Formats: sequence, C-alpha cells, structure tokens
Amino acid sequence: MMYYSRLKLASIAAVCLLGVLLCLPNAMRQPGPGVPWRQIHLGLDLRGGSYLLMQVDMNSVTADRLRTLADGTRQALLGAGLGYRDVATDAHAGAVTFTPRAPSETEADLKALRAMPMAVPNEFAVAQRPDGSIAITLSAAAMRLRATEAVSQSIEIVRRRIDATGAVDPEITRQGDDRIVVELPGISDPERVKHLLGTTAKMTFHMVQDSALGGLPGPGVSLLPMMNAPDQKLPVADHVDVDGSDLTNASAAIDQQTGEWAVDFTFDSVGARAFAATTRANVGRRFAIVLDNKVVQAPVIRSAITGGNGQISGGFDAQSATDLALLLRAGALPAPLSVIEQRTIGPSLGADSIRAGMISLGIGFGLVIVFMALFYGRFGWYANVALLANLVLMVAILSLFQATLTLPGMAGMLLTLGMAVDANILINERIREEVARGRTPLAAMQAGFERATSTILDSNATALLAHIMLFAFGTGPVQNFALTIMIGIVTTLFTTLLLSRMLMVRWYARTRPTVLPV
Repeated sequence: MMYYSRLKLASIAAVCLLGVLLCLPNAMRQPGPGVPWRQIHLGLDLRGGSYLLMQVDMNSVTADRLRTLADGTRQALLGAGLGYRDVATDAHAGAVTFTPRAPSETEADLKALRAMPMAVPNEFAVAQRPDGSIAITLSAAAMRLRATEAVSQSIEIVRRRIDATGAVDPEITRQGDDRIVVELPGISDPERVKHLLGTTAKMTFHMVQDSALGGLPGPGVSLLPMMNAPDQKLPVADHVDVDGSDLTNASAAIDQQTGEWAVDFTFDSVGARAFAATTRANVGRRFAIVLDNKVVQAPVIRSAITGGNGQISGGFDAQSATDLALLLRAGALPAPLSVIEQRTIGPSLGADSIRAGMISLGIGFGLVIVFMALFYGRFGWYANVALLANLVLMVAILSLFQATLTLPGMAGMLLTLGMAVDANILINERIREEVARGRTPLAAMQAGFERATSTILDSNATALLAHIMLFAFGTGPVQNFALTIMIGIVTTLFTTLLLSRMLMVRWYARTRPTVLPV
C-alpha cells in the first residue's frame, strides 16, 4: 500500500497535468475557429441574461381538440350518409353538440359517432340529450393527458427554437402543471426570442369556399383574415386538407420570379401524398395557406403538385422569412404561450456575482491552507497541494463537458474543498494516533491510511448517493450544485487517497525520517 511503481507515479502525474491543460481554455482566448476549445459556460446569475416564465394556454388545447372533433363528426356523419343540423362546440362543457336531421336517424348517428377513432382510450362519450340533440363529450382524464402532453411537447419545441437561434446553454424547465421557465444566459434583449416562442406557428392548408364570398359562411366554414391585410377576410373551410406537421424542412430563399424573400418547404411522404391528392382534385380552385388562423396566401391551383415541395411568399424580409422557416422546422406549438414574468440580469450584476464568488472561494481556500500548514506541518502542505489539484481537476472536468457554472455551483466547489480537508484531517489524525501508540514512522503512516480509507470511502459514498438523488429529481440551480459536488467527490478521492499519499511516500523514501512531521 505504501509502494508506488513508476507506472503509478507517471499515471497520477499525467492526470494532474491533463487537468492543468483542460483548465487553460478558461483563461485564454480561442486561437482559431478549428481548434477544439472547451470552456466552462457561465449561468444566468453569473453571465447575465434573460429569464422568462411562460404559460401554456390550456383553454386553447381544449378548443383545438373540440374543433377537430366537430370536423370529425361532420365527416363521420356524411360518410355514413347521414345529415345534421346546428353543429356547435361548448368549451366550458368540453362537448360537441348537433341535432340529427330526423329523429329516425338518431340511432344511426350514435352508431356512426361511436365508431370514430379515439386518440386515447375512452377519450369521449356519445350520448343523446333529453331535447333530442346528441353530445360528444371529452372525458376529464383524456383532457388531463392532453394537457400534460401539450406542456411536454411545448418544452421540446421551445428547446428546438431556442437552439436554432444560437443561444448558449439555455435552461428550459417545467414549473407546475402548465408553466415553462426559460433562462437565456448572455441574451439581454429577449424580444426576438419572445416573438419566436410566442408564435404558435401552426400551419395548415384549406380550400377557400369562393361561393361564400360576399355572404355569410355556411357550416364548416370560417372567415379568416389575411396576414398582410387584416381587414380583408376569406371564407376558408374548417377541414384541414394538408397538415403542416408533415413538413420535413423549411428554409428562407429568394423568389426567382419576383426577387422577394420567400420560404421554401418540403413535405414528408404522407404530406406529399395528401398535397398531391388535394391539388389534383381541386384544379382551378383557391388553396389557402393558413398560419395561426391567418391566411398567408390563397393561390389558385393551376395543376397538381406532386413533388412534395412548395413556397410561401408575400411581404417577407430576410429576418421574417428566416424566423418563419425556423418556426416551421421546429414544429408548431400545441397551444399558444404567453409570457407572464420576465426579468433581465445585466452583465454588470453577473460580473459582481463572479467577483463575490471568487473572493469567497479565494478566502475560504486561503484559510484552509493556513489551517492545514499550522496544524499539520509538512503533511499539511502536502494536503494543500492535493487541495489545489482537487480544485484544478474539478474545473478541468467541468470544462471537458462544457458544463454551466452558477452561483450554487461555486458554492458546491467551496463545499467540496471543505469535504476534502475533512478527509486529509482524518488521515493526519489517524497517523498521529499511531505515532502516539509508539509505532515506527512507516508503520504509523501505513496504519493511518488503512484506518482512514474505509471511513473516507463510506462517507463520500453516502454523500455521492444523496447528491445523485438531488441531481435526478432537482432542477436548475439544485442540479448544478449537485453536479459540482458529485465531480468534487470523485476528485477528492483521487487527490486524497492517491496524490497526497504519493507525496508522503516519496518524501519518506527520500529522507527516511525517524520522527514524522505531523
């Protein structure tokens, strides 16, 4: 146990040297764009940036499902050769209601509606009301499941949109049942990000009902405003002929005919077939491209479009075309997001936090060094070298994984140093006890390390398990704190049980003292 081979000595020295090399990028500028340069990223509380608390509109989730259910009701009844009157949606009750064409068709209506496919088991129930109408009511369990899925899907889409803007280390977490917290380090003007996140970007393709122009829209038709001319409205069929969720790519481009900015898009195989079938069956009719209930374009179908490609144009500049393409690539939000709280942390406040954190870390480290040197002499200085190596290795590992450092993380680093000091104190005290019992220096060192090692391993193992739980179930600052501690535990075991012991053993091998300086 007290013998170190040359290979073991070289391995420990190599690990320490590698740690120093991995720390260097944090104190130097990147030499060139092609050079791998891994650094620690600063969190929102250190770097400054923006904090957004957003809420998912759950009423919109219910309303959207009811609209889809109402459209499915019409299609199911017409497909069975049945009629209907007064189709309506009741968002408060979560139901779609209609009146059968004739009382004799009620049973056939119920049978056709109960055969409709459900997104989840027992999603809705079909029943006849006392007044003779029929109601299709969404179940509470199904709506709770949809709400949970809507928030999870919103988090994923928000992450895609923010990643596409080039933001570094954004923190996106769920809060409560319907809220999302977005932290954007380094972004002090979040207006563009707010616009991107607040846009639902739900694109659908509908047929324009030209027969309703100048009159009131009939059942299954809605008047939607034009995006560039809100006063002008078009009667658009509620039925979705092609869904924008089938898009595989979208990009900003220059229209070769007009020289204006446009957005090119491409469908997957499902969308391409639906787009081809719709355009083939409606040559000569207007086809509305609808984005968030606003008509972007309503061109006339000249011929069948079978390639699965299309283009959206009309009043775009470079930024708006790029943003729309980004939104379409990331996917549509299942429901609108609204900002209910916004905070901006300036870089000066972040610099003050860094300065305060570094001062506390420096003072704490300095006090530990003085304490160890005064109480344990030469072995205390070896412990101080191990502490310095511990700090270097922690920074090196955080840099290697390009982790984000926050104020709780800095607190975790300081706490790790305190834990490492405890381990070194335990070893030195055990060696003192063995010396007091009259053991020789070599025997005292060996017995001291043997007695202390099991205690150090047990205490650090329990601490590691506790912080693994914190990391697994915590969020944001708690995770950052736990991650720093977990890394610190690993480096503490290395520097305490290997590095400091190596320094003591090499000193003993050179000097062969008769009395230990502890």
